Amino acid sequence: MQTTLSLERRIWEALDRVEDPELPISVTDLGLIQDVTVEGRSVRVRMIPTYSACPAIEVMRGDIRQRLLEIQDVDEVKVDLSFEEPWTMDRMTDRGRQRLIQHGLSLPSKLRLEAVECPFCGSSNTVLENPFGPTLCRAIHYCNNCRNPIERFKSPPAD
Repeated sequence: MQTTLSLERRIWEALDRVEDPELPISVTDLGLIQDVTVEGRSVRVRMIPTYSACPAIEVMRGDIRQRLLEIQDVDEVKVDLSFEEPWTMDRMTDRGRQRLIQHGLSLPSKLRLEAVECPFCGSSNTVLENPFGPTLCRAIHYCNNCRNPIERFKSPPAD
């Protein structure tokens, strides 16, 4: 029989394979998983959503439940939402940032500089075209150099 420690490791490895349904990034690289608690064969995952009204929350919760129930020694999974601390871009891993940039998304820097850099040509000669992107967490910018539309991840408002 495997120890609780190895079960926790298998849980985190499984969470690394659960992707956001709207973006090519895992929930762990996006920084959505606050913590995992294992009690016997029951697992509790606390998740911090990027936005409280994100339509992908329930899909991710279902995907997490399904993935973790595939693990031997797991019989019950609860995925709770946590609003104790707000999600910020700082929770995202460097690997996750690189995956989103490779996907063509522009991301605010960790320093929160306002210049929007085009992920296609690297130019900062960009303008906000529409603050309402395809999801609540993205806006549409336009690159004046290469003339590509840019989806940019929004930073949650500062405290």
